[in-house]
Amino acid sequence: DYERRYSGAFPPQLRARLRDAARGMFVFGYDSYMQHAFPRDELDPLHCRGRGPDLQDPSNLNINDVLGNYSLTLIDALDTLAVMGNSSEFQKAVKLVIDTVSFDKDSTVQVFEATIRVLGSLLSAHIIITDSRQPFGDMTIKDYDNELLHMAHDLAVRLLPAFENTKTGIPYPRVNLQKGVPPDSHNETCTAGAGSLLVEFGILSRLLGDSTFEWVARRAVKALWSLRSNNTGLLGNVVNIQTGHWVGKQSGLGAGSDSFYEYLLKSYILFGEREDLEMFNDAYRNIQNHLRRGREACNEGEGDPPLYVNVNMFTGQLMNTWIDSLQAFFPGLQVLIGDVEDAICLHAFYYAIWKRYGALPERYNWQLQAPDVPFYPLRPELVESTYLLYQATKNPFYLHVGMDILQSLEKYTKAKCGYATLHHVVEKTKEDRMESFFLSETCKYLYLLFDEENPLHQSGNKYMFTTEGHVVSVDERFRTSLWQDVLPAAEHSAQEGSHSHFRPLNFSSNCNRVPDERRYLLPLKSNYMRQIDRMVGLI
Repeated sequence: DYERRYSGAFPPQLRARLRDAARGMFVFGYDSYMQHAFPRDELDPLHCRGRGPDLQDPSNLNINDVLGNYSLTLIDALDTLAVMGNSSEFQKAVKLVIDTVSFDKDSTVQVFEATIRVLGSLLSAHIIITDSRQPFGDMTIKDYDNELLHMAHDLAVRLLPAFENTKTGIPYPRVNLQKGVPPDSHNETCTAGAGSLLVEFGILSRLLGDSTFEWVARRAVKALWSLRSNNTGLLGNVVNIQTGHWVGKQSGLGAGSDSFYEYLLKSYILFGEREDLEMFNDAYRNIQNHLRRGREACNEGEGDPPLYVNVNMFTGQLMNTWIDSLQAFFPGLQVLIGDVEDAICLHAFYYAIWKRYGALPERYNWQLQAPDVPFYPLRPELVESTYLLYQATKNPFYLHVGMDILQSLEKYTKAKCGYATLHHVVEKTKEDRMESFFLSETCKYLYLLFDEENPLHQSGNKYMFTTEGHVVSVDERFRTSLWQDVLPAAEHSAQEGSHSHFRPLNFSSNCNRVPDERRYLLPLKSNYMRQIDRMVGLI
């Protein structure tokens, strides 16, 4: 059955149709936002209206951490417009952002969310506008005077108070854009939130020639790194920023930890700082040693399929039997390090869960074979890994996966104006929210999966995606810093950061592309796929 369903060539006409469908999905969401919600932050797709921060209830962090009263969805979508080649709308949107958006707002936002969704998008769009090669078509802006870069700088300066008055250098999680850190602030933050700011802050520093931003972001990463367990080398998920005491001792790959690991590797790819790669390699080795369960090789041998579980950071003991949907990003990260075989197996597990529900529940209990937290807010992580695995293997299996995902989204999440969060993946009830990452990531990765000819894929163009799916060029100018002497304990110069130490760590793989004879076979042997389908209750 598996061979029949997934093997063989994927007709170019079908592929073009799916590419257009992915673009149509983005356009429907984006146009609905512009028509019904702009200048507010987000679209309510069921009631066709906009929403901003919840001013009545400051403790509603689910909303207020993300919505800063700064037209979030428009900003987050900028580079998707460029990647899809829509220069007229990109130019219009950039002008709208320049003319209408201000960060001088009495909004208390999460530093992490403002950084990845807003700062990252402004920097990405700025890089696209000022690129002399203009690979996506003419995305230049008449009389452009670096306004997006100035806006990014303004926002980052408003986030800087989070890094002050903390004894460890780990930032406060939230900041008011006008008044700094609120007086009633908690001293607890999650590892991913505090340790995933380096890509955006580093790009900003290197574009401005001002080391401040990279310095504070790097100091936070080093502070977290220094707090890892002596026994396992693992980090927890929640830490006290004054004492350095771990409040949350769970070590996993999902919420609270995910992008910390992602940004160790991506910072190295972008900036070439050797110590970032050394930290990543160490972290990856400890993840393999303590979090990975199941058989050693993905595609051979006996035993359960590989799975990464949540453990106690000090003992390595299993803490619970759930995984969360954010963890589905990890196969994509494994592709970047060259561990393609292991990525294939982990991806297959998440895809099986998707097949069962037509979505990924926020938390899935692999022991009970049921969702622990049943909502799905249109997250991109599975699509992102599918796209990166397709780029690495060119196996049409991943185009079939993408088609499945696209069809489920159309079938279950399409609403009157846009696409809606699924409140419950089993009952398929909807919630009135379309998160900005649906346009910045989910639609973008789906589109790119089916758009073989995209300028992003042409040789000579080297791009990397931030954790919010924003496109940044891997560029020589980011690989030299003017302040080597002032960064905390940077022993190696960026010039040493050649790719010679870029070694994948897993024994089962290497960086070579998958050989041609495997290209039209299933990436995972059908008996192993059946085993995974049984594990999630599909069979």
